[in-house]
Amino acid sequence: MTIDKNHVVALQYTLHAIEENGEKTFIEKTDAENPFTFLYGVGMMLPKFEEHLQGMVAGDKKSFTIVPEEGYGDKDDNAKTDLPLAMFEESGIPPVGAILPLQDPEGNHLNAIVLEVTPEAVVADLNHPMAGKTLHFDLEVESTRPATEEELDHGHAHGVDGNEEH
Repeated sequence: MTIDKNHVVALQYTLHAIEENGEKTFIEKTDAENPFTFLYGVGMMLPKFEEHLQGMVAGDKKSFTIVPEEGYGDKDDNAKTDLPLAMFEESGIPPVGAILPLQDPEGNHLNAIVLEVTPEAVVADLNHPMAGKTLHFDLEVESTRPATEEELDHGHAHGVDGNEEH
């Protein structure tokens, strides 16, 4: 079956960032036991990522690169914020490098990375962790199937076979 809109796609991939000097830096990998599964064509994934998958079938392999402009954008050096220490009274002050789940005033979820802890605040980077990175994928499609009505109603895949609980 060919990957198409409203299909659940399961694939395994290896993701590297390509550095300015051309070297690859490993980011993450999935495998056949734990494939990456998602609902194709509903805006969950980067448009350029989905564009590369269009028309593929189970067993197909592909390698491709996504530049920052087609991925998570360039890194914005001004996308930093000072979070008051009072925010961390219950959870404790996070260490430098920790990822903080935050929510903006519009209710959008984002992850911030702790850059520094001062006596006044926790300084956090609001850029997406992949902002400014050139991403290189090596992938293999494991399976594709039409999404169930429940998956379409929920807006996400319920596992490879559609029966995963959440």
